[in-house]
Amino acid sequence: MRLVPTVDDLAADAVTHHYDDMIAPSGLTNFLGTARVEHDLTAISAVTFPPVSQGLTRTAMCFVDGRLVESYGAPITHEWRPDRVRRKVSLPGINLVTDTVCAPGETGVAVNVGVTNTGEAPRTVSVTLSLAAGAARSESAWLDAVSPEERNRASLGSSRLVFANGAGTAWSVQGVDVEADARVSGIAPAVGEHEVGIGGIERGGEVTVHLDVAAGGTARFGYVHAIGASQDAATETFARIAADVPGTVRAAESFWNAQLEAAFQPGNGEFSGHLPTLETSSESLRRLYWWGVLGVIWFRRDFPGNVLGRSYDTLMPNYWATTTFIWDYSLSSITHALLDPDAMRRQLRHWIDSDIHTHFGTSSLTGGPVGRWYSVNDYAMTRLVHDYIRFTGKTDLLDETPGGRPVTEHLRDWALAWQGLRGSSPLADYGEIDNLLECVSSYTHEVASLNAANVWSMRTVAAILAARGDADGARELTAEADALVGSVVDLYLPGSGHFVARQPDGTRVPVRHVYDFSIVGTTIAEDLDETTRTEMVDFYTRELQTRTWVRSLSPWDSDASFSVRPDHQWNGAYPAWPADAGRSLVALGAPQVALDWLPGLAGSANQGPPGQAHFTEEAMPTIGDGARKAPPQLPYIIDWACSSAGAYVALVIESFFGVDPTVGSDRLDTSRGCVADLDPDAVLRGLRIGDRIVDVHADGTVTDSAAAS
Repeated sequence: MRLVPTVDDLAADAVTHHYDDMIAPSGLTNFLGTARVEHDLTAISAVTFPPVSQGLTRTAMCFVDGRLVESYGAPITHEWRPDRVRRKVSLPGINLVTDTVCAPGETGVAVNVGVTNTGEAPRTVSVTLSLAAGAARSESAWLDAVSPEERNRASLGSSRLVFANGAGTAWSVQGVDVEADARVSGIAPAVGEHEVGIGGIERGGEVTVHLDVAAGGTARFGYVHAIGASQDAATETFARIAADVPGTVRAAESFWNAQLEAAFQPGNGEFSGHLPTLETSSESLRRLYWWGVLGVIWFRRDFPGNVLGRSYDTLMPNYWATTTFIWDYSLSSITHALLDPDAMRRQLRHWIDSDIHTHFGTSSLTGGPVGRWYSVNDYAMTRLVHDYIRFTGKTDLLDETPGGRPVTEHLRDWALAWQGLRGSSPLADYGEIDNLLECVSSYTHEVASLNAANVWSMRTVAAILAARGDADGARELTAEADALVGSVVDLYLPGSGHFVARQPDGTRVPVRHVYDFSIVGTTIAEDLDETTRTEMVDFYTRELQTRTWVRSLSPWDSDASFSVRPDHQWNGAYPAWPADAGRSLVALGAPQVALDWLPGLAGSANQGPPGQAHFTEEAMPTIGDGARKAPPQLPYIIDWACSSAGAYVALVIESFFGVDPTVGSDRLDTSRGCVADLDPDAVLRGLRIGDRIVDVHADGTVTDSAAAS
């Protein structure tokens, strides 16, 4: 039984598709930057290594014997692994295979190209790569979803083109590792501005390789795309990668296997913590757990100049590079606390020192705010601090004074912030669509989810204060929570299983959304009567759960006609929603429903790390046996990967194994675990709780771990 995954264990199903099929282009990273892998055999886009970015600029489109590969109509197969993407296509008389990697330790991408002659006579194959760049360097935070790009000018080098922006502060060197014909495009530079996608990015030029290939033989060359803030830096990076492209591909595999091993190893040299290994006979449980782990590691960013030293981005490879969203980070809270607590602590101090009521996240380039206020921020910050101190045991964070006040005061403020959002009702009004789910027009104002979260936040902060000897403060918050919970429960629509969103004029608008189900269930389940809990579970299984995924919004909800954005609408779900729905099922007393669902849900872990949204199977056909990732283009505007993947780690550790550390106590409560109903021999090995490393068994037994020695 393998306890630590390798790149092969995490490989996506092979996807074979034609040009412009409904496939989300995959991404690659080496923690210094990211790149998007296009449908074309060699093309890449959005090559971003902060502080240099290129928007979504596409380059290295492939021509074979003078004809664009995509125009042949031949399906191209993509095989993704954490370390590389392999692309394959068969054309008349030849097979082509490419391996694309982000070069470990370098600000560049390499593509190894192999051409096999399937004919009976030797032949010369000409392969041309059409090159473009949009290298830019902004001194400010990247405040738009797509990173900055600028018009570049190209000059010739040996078997390469050299691109630069007007200020000479951003460079892209692209070319091949063999003798080739290189030329600039000859197209006169455009006078005015242009938009990518309407006339495209200006072509800089092309490089052409002529390969003599024996009958049945294979010839190769490598393409390299290096980025730098100076010409020397980009040129030197290009030279190092081009010196051994096949070796760079092998190094990427070794690099990623080492990262995966380190993530589960106490005292490793890559992360400030580690995650427990999962010993289980359930392939579905193991697959979902590893999926969650991968989806957090994937967003580690260690680029030079990162104001936090290390941060974890939220999306890739298309949108919001260098931005960490508070909401998404909180959904992977336990994972961060276990895997990289030092980075988490720096991130928390940074956010506490900012005004979390004015942004949805911050930039790792500048530390400054990005975006508008998200209504979830107070709950998210409370959850983050709580998970950090209860898993690390480092309650000294509470005495630190970011923003000039102890963290305990910030916690109290977040727990009571809802009081400033009240109108004529006892409940908080969380505003309009853009502060909440963005694509559900009825999910506004007094919503059940965040008002239930206020009850949880007050009780949680009360427990923290009590553990620190502040009995009066704890009693005050507990009384406030007990007074509020009845008004939250009043938003329930009896007999329906779902809640209403109360509008400012008192109108109660029924909303059949998974977010209410998940947050109410995970925060105030014990305040609901048995009938309500049963009706909620029945509603969820009847209208939201599918075989492989979740409908965020019931298709029987009248707002299902409002949008087709699948992260929060009827046709799909944001990646954390299935995991959080599973946690809610356990809390509501229906763990078997969650456990029975695992085989179908685990089928969706077959396309790399979780996407920002996956379609339900009735909205779009599955890929293999998994819910299809939604693509980045309009009207979906969904990214290929999202950092909230750690919600699956929480589902396993907190809900299935019942691990519930208490602030200020050495006792570890596992009484609510249910994993024994799935696998009575399952064990979490090497779980760190404070200074102790333990094994947690399916029957709830906790023992000191051999991993501690």
